[in-house]
Amino acid sequence: MSVDLQTVKRVARLARIAVSEEEAERMTGELNAILGFVEQLNEVDVSGVEPMTSVTPMEMKKRQDVVTDGGMAADIIANAPATEENFFLVPKVVE
Repeated sequence: MSVDLQTVKRVARLARIAVSEEEAERMTGELNAILGFVEQLNEVDVSGVEPMTSVTPMEMKKRQDVVTDGGMAADIIANAPATEENFFLVPKVVE
């Protein structure tokens, strides 16, 4: 896959990026080089290779998936001007 000048201009327009003619020509070469590298990476056989989270083997730290109230309702509402039973009270606004 290769990118031509029209594609670069179209992508720049869609991304709302102002690109001059010189920049578009330079970007065409750069994008083609990037896509060439991606095609080269696609040639590598990775079947049987497990996904990694780090370059060193380690187990991910996990926490229990439980629903809590956060344990700090009093801290959260401490600075509120008006509260009732750990809820914020706000004035009714009708327009």
